[in-house]
Amino acid sequence: MAKQMLLYWGSGSPPCWRVMITLEEKNLQGYQNKLLSFEKQEHKSKDVMDINPRGQLPSFKHDNIIINESYGACLYLENQFKSQGTQLIPDAAAEQALVYQRMFEVMTLHEKMADAIFYTWRVPEAERHDSALKRNREALAAELRIWEGYFQKMDSGSYVAGKNFTMADVMFIPQIAFVFRFGLSQEKYPKLAEYYSLVKERPSIKASWPPHWTENPQGSDTLKDL
Repeated sequence: MAKQMLLYWGSGSPPCWRVMITLEEKNLQGYQNKLLSFEKQEHKSKDVMDINPRGQLPSFKHDNIIINESYGACLYLENQFKSQGTQLIPDAAAEQALVYQRMFEVMTLHEKMADAIFYTWRVPEAERHDSALKRNREALAAELRIWEGYFQKMDSGSYVAGKNFTMADVMFIPQIAFVFRFGLSQEKYPKLAEYYSLVKERPSIKASWPPHWTENPQGSDTLKDL
């Protein structure tokens, strides 16, 4: 079944990584995939544009079904292969509700992370303001404190939504890995650091780890003072 799947992806992209983790967790190894370079604008190639007119990654195809939004692709894979691999959406109402809650909260984390880290890349130099960058960083710090608080209320060794690895983790781990790569202090956010240390050793995470992070383990210090 996996051989009928095709994924265009970029190394280190949290949305791409989510889909790759889900494929691993659902035992769908062996899917066709092509690593593309954002720097070389390969995500704007004809092959990608043919299935994703926005020219964005991930771009995902299963037989004749195209689903490019990462949340949608992950939920599609979970529903189509529900009995295979890890069950990522629990059946019990309360557990399911918490998983969905945390999943979609990650969207806010992603937005605030991008605003803080990529401000100078997104905003032309003439339009940049130190006050805007300061606000963005403060907003990200406040968001990270919320997540730190969630883990403080749970037992050591917990995942995002409790004792089991779920779709909430699929969405969350690429974000938390990203902020630690950009220099976030593990001492200042010890519960997030504990979670990161736990989950990064999971087979699905190791199998999908961004290749350029492996080649260049040294990240950035952008968030070291956050």
